[in-house]
Amino acid sequence: MILERFKGKTAVITGAAQGIGFACAKRLHDEGAICALIDISGEAAQVAAQKISPDTKAYACDVSDRKSVSCTFEQVYNDLGKVDILINNAGITRDAMFHKMTDDQWDTVLAVNLNGVANCCKAVIPAMREANYGKIANLASVSAFGNLGQTNYGAAKAAVIGFTKSLAKECARFNITVNAIAPSYIDTEMLRAVPEKVLEKFISAIPLGRLGLPEELAAIAAFLASDDSSFVTGECIVASGGSYM
Repeated sequence: MILERFKGKTAVITGAAQGIGFACAKRLHDEGAICALIDISGEAAQVAAQKISPDTKAYACDVSDRKSVSCTFEQVYNDLGKVDILINNAGITRDAMFHKMTDDQWDTVLAVNLNGVANCCKAVIPAMREANYGKIANLASVSAFGNLGQTNYGAAKAAVIGFTKSLAKECARFNITVNAIAPSYIDTEMLRAVPEKVLEKFISAIPLGRLGLPEELAAIAAFLASDDSSFVTGECIVASGGSYM
């Protein structure tokens, strides 16, 4: 049975050229949504969009840059007319022990992972308030609870959770739900770049004994983006294979 939970809905997914973002876009499209894929690389976003469908849109955007976000979402609204769903997935890592971390490593990670979420939310909230409808899902991380060599990333993701909960309170009376997803180790291109022995150590700490899949994160995002989650807001769903019980 093919679900059409998102028939007539439009969705914007950031960091959508690959990994979790692409899986989210494909899942929403497969359930009826018209999707707009945003990525720092417009070419990569275009390739990803073509893999999904001819009517899937693609845009180049630096989510950490307010002007870039404003211009991109203006184009999205011109092309699609509305944004019902926003999945804030774009993120980067610049890992280092804090005493060796450069100002650029700190600033860049906070700019993309935290400011990027805020910038994109700010681009859609006014129209969602007017429409009295909206679904926002922000990708956080279990690194928000502490992780070696990721003070910058952990700080950004913890802030995303706090931002999510606060924004959810502000938006609830406008029928806009705002939730977060905090994954642990997911089988993406980024993680596969980790040395094999380190990856084995990561997996050994997961009770389910394996990495998560992008499609499993997409299933959670699809639930939060659908009316099935109409009474869920301000929550952070941890998807860690049991690592954080």
